[in-house]
Amino acid sequence: MTTVYDRRACKLGEGPLWHPERQQLFWFDILGRKLMSRSGGKPLEWQFDEYVSAAGWVDQDTLLMASESGLYRFDIATGARELVAALEADNPVTRSNDGRADPQGGFWIGTMGINLEPGAGAIYRYYRGELRKLYGDISISNAICFAPSGDIAYFCDTPTRQIMAQKLDADGWPVGQPKVFVDLNEADVNPDGAVVDEGGNLWNAQWGANRVACYGTDGTLKQTVSFAAEQISCPAFGGADLKTLFATSAADGLDGETEGRTYSYTFTDVSGQAEHRVIL
Repeated sequence: MTTVYDRRACKLGEGPLWHPERQQLFWFDILGRKLMSRSGGKPLEWQFDEYVSAAGWVDQDTLLMASESGLYRFDIATGARELVAALEADNPVTRSNDGRADPQGGFWIGTMGINLEPGAGAIYRYYRGELRKLYGDISISNAICFAPSGDIAYFCDTPTRQIMAQKLDADGWPVGQPKVFVDLNEADVNPDGAVVDEGGNLWNAQWGANRVACYGTDGTLKQTVSFAAEQISCPAFGGADLKTLFATSAADGLDGETEGRTYSYTFTDVSGQAEHRVIL
C-alpha cells in the first residue's frame, strides 16, 4: 500500500536521495528551486536563486548538489554552498536534471533545455576532480543508476523511450557503446528517474503512468507499483532496512491534491542498495 510521505506539492519533484548515515530523505522541487527534507517529523526546505535538481552524499553533514550552473558542496546545517565544478554555467539554455553517485564514488549528472529544447542537454561524470562529458545531444536526461556490481550504468533520454545500459571499467568510466536495455515505445510510456535494488533489478518512474515499474537484469518487466499521482518522476530506496521505495511527483500542469506529493511504499521482499558516497 502506498502512503503519502510528504504532503507538500512540488511543481516538479525530483532527485530523491536517502542519506544512509543520517537516515534522512532529501529531494528537490526543481521548478520551485528548492531542496526539501524532513527531520523529526517536521518539514524542512532550502530556497535557492537557481534551479537545483539532484544530489549525492559526501559525509554526515555534506551533500554534493547539482544546480543549473554547477556542482556544489552543500552544508546541510548552515545551508552554505561552495562551488566544486561549473556545469554548463555559460549556457543559459540548460539546467541540471537527473543525477546519482556511482559505486566508484563518481557522480553522474544530466542536463536538459529549460524549455525542453531538443538535444540541448548532455550527461557528465564528476570523478576525483574531473568533470567529463560522456554523452551529448540529450533532450531530457533521466534514469541514471548503477548495477550493484559497479560495472553497468543505466540512463535514458526520455523522448527516445529507451533505457540504455553502459558497460563500465574498474574506475567507473564507460567502455564501448551503450546498448538498449528496455524499449518502452510499444508500451507507450515515458521513462523518468530510476534506481537499482540490491538484486540488480531496475525500478523506473514512468511519467504520466502513475507508476514505478521494475525490470529484471534481462530487461523483462517484473512488477509495478501504482501511485495516486500521475506524474511520478523518480524513485529512491530508503528506510532503516532499505525496504521503503520513495517516489517524487510533479504537479506542473495538473490539478488535484494528489499531484506533486512525495510518496512511499514498503516492501517485505525487496531491498535497495545504500546510496554510494561521492568522493570529492
